[in-house]
Amino acid sequence: MTTVLCAVRRLSVTYRGQQAPALTGLDLDIRAGERLAIIGESGSGKSTFARTLAGLLPAGATVAGDLRWAGGHAPRAGRNVGFVFQDPSASLNPVLTVGEQVAEGARRHLGLSRREALFRAVEMLGRVHLPDPERTVKAFPHQLSGGQRQRVAIAAALAARPGLLIADEPTSALDMVVQAEIVALLGELVRGAGMTLVFVTHDIALASGFADRVAIFRDGALVEAGPTRAVLAAPQAAYTAMLIASHRGLATPPLVRGADR
Repeated sequence: MTTVLCAVRRLSVTYRGQQAPALTGLDLDIRAGERLAIIGESGSGKSTFARTLAGLLPAGATVAGDLRWAGGHAPRAGRNVGFVFQDPSASLNPVLTVGEQVAEGARRHLGLSRREALFRAVEMLGRVHLPDPERTVKAFPHQLSGGQRQRVAIAAALAARPGLLIADEPTSALDMVVQAEIVALLGELVRGAGMTLVFVTHDIALASGFADRVAIFRDGALVEAGPTRAVLAAPQAAYTAMLIASHRGLATPPLVRGADR
């Protein structure tokens, strides 16, 4: 039986100054070691859900319901949870080198010395397939392409060896070729480390190629969730069927390469 990493029950989130909740009455299990795609259009609540899991909601947000974590303790962002934001240009500090930013989590959460953490940074840059990690570690974000900066952000998120990686629309600012590369990289990294991946996206076609399960959000509510192949082959909600219909041939089994559970 697969271990439930986090059981989300009756989760609702409301932001200060807003009457309508961003999430309402959400029930969803996140299973250890799975690749779960959270799919929905803008305003569906998917990013709010991701930030709730990571404990990154802004001050003033009101949370109701339960997040029941395996072991009884909520993980800490940066240590147990790695978070990859949508725009690497906004999440990376322009005045710090790539190496300093990737090493920060290793120093803070693993207790490594500055020298050890920089070695860790070089190692992580190699794992995300950046060329010449020893040189890249000394570069500044503006010296890299958008796809390279997102790889740096992924390396930083993984530097402290978290068990859960949350990627919030990590490809939306990238072109289609780089999007596919980043998705393949995330799949490779989480499989190799036995991690859990929560991948937030508006693109059901992108998610269908690697996710074990999908959860469809709309207007702050969960529309349906299930194994990727089953949902694509026989969606239970009209909204899910509409998303699938917008991508001709999406449900054809050969296109669903990674959804094998």
